[in-house]
Amino acid sequence: MTTELRQLRPDDWADWYGKLERAFGGTPEAPEERALWRRLGEPERCLDLRDDGETVGTAGAYSFRLTVPGGAVLPVAGVTLVSVQLADFRDRREALAVLTASEPAIYGRFGYGAASEAVSMTLDTLRQSVRVPDGADDVRLRLVDPEDGLADCEKVYEQLVTGRPGMLARQPHWERLPLLDPEADRDGAGPLLCVLAEVAGEVRGYARYAVKAGWDGGGPDGTVVLRDVEALDPVVYAALWRYLFGIDLTSRLTVRNRPADDPLLHLVDDMRRCRIGVRESLFVRLVEAGEALAARTYAAPLDVVLDVADPFCPWNEGRWRLSGDEKGASCERTTDPADLTLSVRELGAAYLGGFTLEALAGAGRVRELRPGALREASMAFGAYRKPWLPHGF
Repeated sequence: MTTELRQLRPDDWADWYGKLERAFGGTPEAPEERALWRRLGEPERCLDLRDDGETVGTAGAYSFRLTVPGGAVLPVAGVTLVSVQLADFRDRREALAVLTASEPAIYGRFGYGAASEAVSMTLDTLRQSVRVPDGADDVRLRLVDPEDGLADCEKVYEQLVTGRPGMLARQPHWERLPLLDPEADRDGAGPLLCVLAEVAGEVRGYARYAVKAGWDGGGPDGTVVLRDVEALDPVVYAALWRYLFGIDLTSRLTVRNRPADDPLLHLVDDMRRCRIGVRESLFVRLVEAGEALAARTYAAPLDVVLDVADPFCPWNEGRWRLSGDEKGASCERTTDPADLTLSVRELGAAYLGGFTLEALAGAGRVRELRPGALREASMAFGAYRKPWLPHGF
C-alpha cells in the first residue's frame, strides 16, 4: 500500500468532497449547495490523503478576515473539511486559526478554545410583543426577492463587521451563503423571504426568513423561521422584530443563531416566553501567540507575564509579557517571573472576550502566581460586545 498526502487537485474535488460527506455521516447535499461550496473552496489550501490512490482523509481551510476586540480585522485560517487533523498555518503568517466543531472534545486537545456562544430561541409571538422606541413608525419595510435585496443586505452587514468581535468580513462569493435554500432543508417551510428596512430612502436593516404554515384546533399556528436579522441602529432593529412578530397566521418564531447579548431580550415584554438555548460556536487557536495577543486591544490597562503551555506549537511555549490598553498592545518574550500560567487553549477561549480568565481559573484551567494578576487580566481581556460568528463554514 502507498500513502500520499498532497494538495487537492481541482479535478479530484468531487470525489474528495464525497468522501468528506461520508466521513461526517451526512447525505449528499443539494446540487446548488454543493456548487456553492465548490466555488468557495480553495484547493491550494486543501489536503488530500490518499491510500493506494483513494482518498482516505481530508483537510482544508478558508482565508478569512476576523474582527477582534478593538475593531482590527485579522487574517485567519478558517479550518474546515477536516476528517484528519490539519497542521498549523504559521507559514502563511496567520496568527489565528478558527473553526466550528462537529465534536468539541476533539479540538481542545489541539489548542482550540471555545471562544463564542450562539443563542437559539423559540419565541411565543402571540402572548408577548416588542416594545419599540420612538421613530420606529418612520421605518419603511419593503418585501423583496432575496436575490434582488442581496446587495443592500451586504452593505448593511459590511458596516457591522468591525463593531463585534468574531464577525467575519465577507470574502468574494461568501455573500451567497445566506441565500442557500434547498427545498430538502426547509423542513416544511416555504421559500426564503427578505424584508428591507429603510429610513429616508436608505436601507438600514434587513431580515431573511421563511414561514412554516400550521393549524391546530383553534386556528392558524404557523412558525416564522428566522435566518438572519441585522440593523444599523436600535430603532430599525426594533422595527424589524415588530414586523416579524406580527406576521399573519403565525404564533411563534424560531431562530438558531443570535449573539449572547442580543438586544431582543430587552425589547420583548415577557422574557419568560422566550425559550433560550446556548451552545459554543467559534473555536479559536492562537498559532502565533505573541502576534495574536498584540493584535487586539484591551478593555483596561494590562501588564502581566503569561507562562504559556503549547505542546503542538512549541514556538508559543514559555513566558510572554503582555502590556496594553484600549489603544493597543505589545507582547514580547521575557525571562521575568510569571504572573499567570495557562495553556494556549485558555488563551483561545478568552481571546475574543466571550469567556473570562476568571471563569477559566474557577475551572482550574488558569493558575494565578501573582496576587491580583488574574483580576487584572480577566477585566482587560473583556470585550464591550459579546463575540459572535454569524454563519458557519
